[in-house]
Amino acid sequence: MIDILKISNNQQTIVKPLSISGIGLHTGIDVSMKLFPAESDYGIKFIRKDLNDNNVIEAIWSNVTSTKLSTTISNKNGASVSTIEHLMSALSGLHIDNIKIEINGPEVPIMDGSSIKFVNLIDSTSIKKLDKKRKILKVKKNIKVEKDNSSVELKPNNQFSINFEIDFPSKLVSQQSCQLQLVNGNYKTDIASARTFGFEKDVDLLRSNGLALGGSLENAVVVGETKILNSDGLRFEDEFVRHKILDSIGDLYLAGSPIQGFFLGNKSGHHLNNLLLRSLFSDKNNYDYI
Repeated sequence: MIDILKISNNQQTIVKPLSISGIGLHTGIDVSMKLFPAESDYGIKFIRKDLNDNNVIEAIWSNVTSTKLSTTISNKNGASVSTIEHLMSALSGLHIDNIKIEINGPEVPIMDGSSIKFVNLIDSTSIKKLDKKRKILKVKKNIKVEKDNSSVELKPNNQFSINFEIDFPSKLVSQQSCQLQLVNGNYKTDIASARTFGFEKDVDLLRSNGLALGGSLENAVVVGETKILNSDGLRFEDEFVRHKILDSIGDLYLAGSPIQGFFLGNKSGHHLNNLLLRSLFSDKNNYDYI
């Protein structure tokens, strides 16, 4: 089992291959994935096994090609994989730096709508420390991106902390805020099991546009007009904002290394998260590696 209370200064990978399968949230396609150990400085790469050539896609901010209701990365030849944010979030939360991910379809399986299935899968094996030090990306300047009434921001800080606020026109969601520091393994207890959510009134429109084809009460919290439709209710009183934090952790791990900084999200999502990384990396004076 992984002791996530102890954060290694060295890069890490898994010790043995792991397998998992499930349905894609938006495509509705059954997908299988295999996770393999990787050497130092390999990073995180997806390999589309259903494609013959040019099928390697590096999980990095500059490869993000769509942020419509999920995060999609593509290589220069057009091979892509979507809805990567929950798996990326789990890898960040468990401090996995290097891993090869083989997948036989276009979308990472949604599992139960959170990252806990990925966390438990990786937690079922051991972590291998590698021979090179982890590179930590230190934020040196305030970086802020705004659009309409939404914003994201990174500020210098001595560790990775998050403050997130949401506001939805639903009395069941409404305004929620959550601030936490990712220390002492609290990703697994406080964030990993928070599920993605949607509104019952939007389901038909989404499906008519080819989205949420694999969505169900098994893999999302569905918010009705007067009640939560899931029979088991919510896992946290503020599960909605916690899931937004889960997504942001995954999106920010596309920086290519852990971030030392304070992230503030306000009614934001995948699009602004990627714009924030693009803004961060647009000027080398904005950051340093330690």
